Amino acid sequence: MASAADNFASNLSLAKFGQATELKKRIWFTIGALIVFRLLSFVPIPGIDPRALASLFNTTRGGVLDFFNTFSGGSLERMSLIALGVMPYITASIVVQLASTLSPTLAAIKKEGEAGRKKLNQYTRYGTVGLTIIQGYFIAIGLETWGAGQGMSAVVDPGLLFRIVAVISLLGGTMFLMWLGEQITSRGIGNGVSLIIMAGIVAQLPTTLANLFEGGRTGSLSAPVIAAIVVLALGLIAFICFMERAQRRVLIQYPKRQTARGMMQGDRSHLPLKINTAGVIPPIFASSLLLMPLTISQFAGNKFDESTVWGQIMGWLNINIAHGQPLYMLLYGAGIIFFCFFYTAVVFNPEETADNLKRYGGFIPGIRPGKSTEKYLDYVLTRITVIGAAYLTALCLVPEYLVASMGVPFYLGGTSLLIVVNVTMDTVTQIQSHLLAHQYGDLIKKAKLKGGKNR
Repeated sequence: MASAADNFASNLSLAKFGQATELKKRIWFTIGALIVFRLLSFVPIPGIDPRALASLFNTTRGGVLDFFNTFSGGSLERMSLIALGVMPYITASIVVQLASTLSPTLAAIKKEGEAGRKKLNQYTRYGTVGLTIIQGYFIAIGLETWGAGQGMSAVVDPGLLFRIVAVISLLGGTMFLMWLGEQITSRGIGNGVSLIIMAGIVAQLPTTLANLFEGGRTGSLSAPVIAAIVVLALGLIAFICFMERAQRRVLIQYPKRQTARGMMQGDRSHLPLKINTAGVIPPIFASSLLLMPLTISQFAGNKFDESTVWGQIMGWLNINIAHGQPLYMLLYGAGIIFFCFFYTAVVFNPEETADNLKRYGGFIPGIRPGKSTEKYLDYVLTRITVIGAAYLTALCLVPEYLVASMGVPFYLGGTSLLIVVNVTMDTVTQIQSHLLAHQYGDLIKKAKLKGGKNR
């Protein structure tokens, strides 16, 4: 049976949307911020030869760089100021969160509430600066040596000055994107970092579709393969929507209350546990952690002589981290599974939930309050997290393997669809929440006006 809030939400209309002035301001701010993000993706690093860079980038088609180029909205291919995107920020946040669970000092800071959260955010920013400088330096070295054997270079004037300028430019672009994501979160709609990543993926969608149908026109892709890709994408979207809404509802019973009219029936409610509690975080975290070694191997690999040990290691990595290769899929899948369990443990605390239920008199039928409730919630959460981790791993790896085995010359995988669908659903939910709050506010104002007239 639908609740009153659900019935209320179903009555929302476009007329109510037009009256929600605050919501419209937030939406326009979000759109404007994403437009700024897209414009920056076309501003190259100083000293880059765009034509040479485009021809050199074509030599790495089908590699893992296509994956990160999709995430950055083509910024990596154009080597723009925001070529690294928000990946260094995400990597730094992973390191800080892992450290806060292992270090007693950081764990104590985390328990300080809002002040502790600000300190950890500051540490994350410092980590972002360090990681961006490291990755930017190796990218600058790689750009200088990239294509040297082919008699061409993507850099107009290689040297120390170019490296300094490239590192500063990439650092400024990443820090600006980090700030822009925080502004979207506070003044716009949805999670800013997730929306920036989704905007990059959506921006590459027209190019992806054009390449798909161009392959059919030239004969490199047959009609059945194109139809299979389209059907697979539609099926994945439906499957993602189903799994993201799937829940395990734990029945919560509250004791009967004595009133003046007699004994009342005890209240019942449900504790919803999502099958995929971690959302899109595991694929994003796993891919961002892979970006650091991949940046070094892809861009700086040419710097090392193939006869040396480092040159052989870089060459081996460049071969085995391509799409569909066992090593890349193993590392990516292991990262997704790990972060599924890790982020679920961060988001949902069975001990805290059991204490809150006990404090307010709630209990799970057949389970004693306190420690037994905590163990039961942990048991249920572990079981559904296994399902969620298997779902995310299969969603991200199986389509990638199929696309690689069919020889599709562009990246199209479940990870991109997962991010787009999940972020879209979260953003629509937030818009509905703002509309609902606006409608409740109108009802309260009308009630006050009627009360004043009656007086």
